[in-house]
Amino acid sequence: MKRLLLFPDTTQIEGDVLTIAGCDLAALAETFGTPLYLYDRATLDHAVEAYRQALAAAYPGPSGLTYAGKAFLCRALAEWIGQRGLWLDCSSQGEMAIAVAGGLPPDRILVHGVNKSAADLEAARRHAGVIVVDNLTELARLAERPEIWLRFCPDVQVETHAHIQTGRAGSKFGLDEKQVEEAGRLCREKGLPLKGLHFHLGSQFREAAPVTAAVERTLALAARLGLGEEWTLSPGGGWGVAYHEDDLPQPEVAAYVQTVAQAVVAGCRRYGLPLPRLQFEPGRSLVARAGVAVYRLGAVKQTGGRRWLLLDGGLADNPRPALYAARYSALPVRGAARPAAGPAWFAGPYCESGDVLIAGLPFPAVEAGEWVAVPVSGAYQLSMASNYNGACRPAVVWLEEGTARLIQRREVPADLLRRDLSLLVNPSESR
Repeated sequence: MKRLLLFPDTTQIEGDVLTIAGCDLAALAETFGTPLYLYDRATLDHAVEAYRQALAAAYPGPSGLTYAGKAFLCRALAEWIGQRGLWLDCSSQGEMAIAVAGGLPPDRILVHGVNKSAADLEAARRHAGVIVVDNLTELARLAERPEIWLRFCPDVQVETHAHIQTGRAGSKFGLDEKQVEEAGRLCREKGLPLKGLHFHLGSQFREAAPVTAAVERTLALAARLGLGEEWTLSPGGGWGVAYHEDDLPQPEVAAYVQTVAQAVVAGCRRYGLPLPRLQFEPGRSLVARAGVAVYRLGAVKQTGGRRWLLLDGGLADNPRPALYAARYSALPVRGAARPAAGPAWFAGPYCESGDVLIAGLPFPAVEAGEWVAVPVSGAYQLSMASNYNGACRPAVVWLEEGTARLIQRREVPADLLRRDLSLLVNPSESR
């Protein structure tokens, strides 16, 4: 079944029930409730190995991987990052706190951010090994530690949604060429350890060719800056994944890495530069397909000629369809091989017309009380989840070799009240 190719590597249909890592999804939904997010360790590990093998085959210099925490981060995932020898990209003091709780040392933590607060910079000074500087104001606030990279905006466009374009001129992210050169001068004057350059063109793109133009412009800058023998080039991340069967086959990581690596080698030869450490920063392409969301179907109704399948989750745990018109697929947890009974529209319980997870998907006949599994749910869903309409964020379960382990408990209404103060009791506390 083509749709199964969107699910984690260990997914099977056993006795008419979907399983992942040998765990029955119906049993998991009964035990942990829904909405429920599942992460498959094997799929995560396979994604890391695909990048590492591609780098080993294509790039003769030093290289590494940085997991983009904004895709999804919790303490257990930070622990996995440590086990796999990855670096972690953090964008706030909150993400740094999770990294530290997960046992990551400073030399494995780098910090991004377009407007880092004083608290963010202080946390980076204590906990991180690298700060990626976004602007000259930020640079003026930095002391001698930690290591500094400059974020360059190369004015290169990749094909993706406008909301996730980050490398064009006029973007809020990064420094233009003149600003990078000025930042290099300031680093020399202040004795700051400028050790790398970074760019990021966008997210969920599938063609690697535009990255070569950004590499060329970045290496030309590196030659003018004189970064020395040991320096790092990060071409960011953003490599896409298939979310819908119409998007298959999956974009090839090996071809992406090879295109970037060849451009770096050729450019360094052209500009007389030593090969940098080539540090990719994938998030989505490491974690998206490892995650599956499971929902309970609360009602089926027909309106305006549409079959609506109303789920117990949606916009609050996955805003991507509303933000980017992201397309998803789904299968029933039981009876996944049943033939489609026509198109279905999947919607959540929230008070927004935009709370539609999936539109017009061919789907079997199902009834209230059944469970639905939505694949490719591992990235940019829980990290952007909200408490809209008082929603409690879902539980998260880690699946590994037949075992299921709760790694984030489900929120309860008491969690929503934890920060609130009364106007009627202890008024001095509200000042």
